[in-house]
Formats: sequence, C-alpha cells, structure tokens
Amino acid sequence: MSALLEVRGISKTFDGFKAINNLSFSIGAAELRAVIGPNGAGKTTFMDIVTGKTRPDEGEVLWAEGSKSLLRMNEAQIAREGIGRKFQRPTVFEDQTVAENLTMALKAERGPLAVLRWRPSPDSEARVAELAAEVGLSDHIERKAGELSHGQKQWLEIGMLLASDPRLLLVDEPAAGMTLAEREQTTTLLCRLAETRAVVVVEHDMDFVRRLNCRVTVLHQGSVLAEGSLDHVTRNPDVIEVYLGR
Repeated sequence: MSALLEVRGISKTFDGFKAINNLSFSIGAAELRAVIGPNGAGKTTFMDIVTGKTRPDEGEVLWAEGSKSLLRMNEAQIAREGIGRKFQRPTVFEDQTVAENLTMALKAERGPLAVLRWRPSPDSEARVAELAAEVGLSDHIERKAGELSHGQKQWLEIGMLLASDPRLLLVDEPAAGMTLAEREQTTTLLCRLAETRAVVVVEHDMDFVRRLNCRVTVLHQGSVLAEGSLDHVTRNPDVIEVYLGR
C-alpha cells in the first residue's frame, strides 16, 4: 500500500541548531500514528514543515496519489489538499455557539465573496449536526464555546477541522489538561477518525499513547530513533536512555 504522506530525508537548521536531521517518515491513508520524543526532538518543526509553515533546507515531502510535492505549495494550498492541524491550545470562537463555530468552519471552505453571500441551508445545518455528533457535542450544540470544558473545546476544534473533510489530521498533545473521562473519549474519537483518514498524534503522555494502541515513531535530535509498537520502542535501549530516563 502506498503512503498518503511521505517525508524523505528532510533537514532544517535554525541559527546553527539542526532541528530536523535527515528525517524520513511515512503514513498510510487510514492509519493512526503517535509521534513521541523529548523536548527539542523536532516534533513541532516536523508538523510545521508538513503544513508549509516552515521550509526544509533539503529533502522532499510527497503527498497522495501522484506523489505531489508539498514543498511547492503554500499553507493555504496544503490545507486545501486535505491536511488539517490542531494545535495544543484550542482556538475556537468563545462567544459563538458550537453550531456557529462549526458553521463558520463550513463557510471557510468557500471564497471570500461566496462567504459574504452565504446563508445556512438544510444541507449545511445537517452537516453541522453530523459534525457535532461525530465529536460528541450533540447535546451542547446551542451552548457558547466559552462555556465548554477544556476537553469539549478540543473536540469542537477537531469538529471544525473535520468540516473540510481532511485526509490527514495532525493533532498536537490532545490529552493535555483533560479529565480522565475526556481522555478516554478523545482516545475513542481519534481511533475512530483513523478508520477513514490518517491521524498523527504528537504526545508526551505515555499513558495516553498506550491507550491509542497504534504504531509509534520516536524522534530524537530531529531523526527517527525507533519505530514500532509502544512496547517495542520502550524496550529499545536508546529510547530508554534519551527519553524515558531510566
């Protein structure tokens, strides 16, 4: 099976510091992957490169059928290709309802003039209800986003990303600040989303990674140090030394 995303030999240096060092990484079209590693391992720079925020000094980033080069696209073009990114802190419109936030995400798919003329339709209202259900917020659809718990805001933001039907979701530390019940619900949500698209979760919390029960990529000094199941990588002496600190 060919990869949906393939990163080949990318490197990136900032002011003499090599943040990414000959990194290669690939993920399939319907796969859940956790990316772990110590601070400074290159996790954020990796996501910045895939989404077009940062350009690598060398290497290739290939996407989907036909192995299109993401390095020839800007951030907006990459988003339109179907790559969605969720940052660690949720960015939702606090004084708008859940439904309004999701509706705005639907509108964002259209051009600036189309947005001005846009009015909700039965189809768009049905889609908003579907998105709310998908992220477990059906019972909160008329609540203002500012009233939601931290975990619920995270789910709302995932729902807003899903409005554009991405083929790859990059999710940064989703479990941070969540209650145990929210973490369990987030695990279920991410696993379900990965049945139909690629989901890459960057996470520090090993307990959360274990719950995801997926392939794990360990980064260290901008390169892949180990890859495999969590049990496999946590038995690796190099991973123990640089990350687990036994």
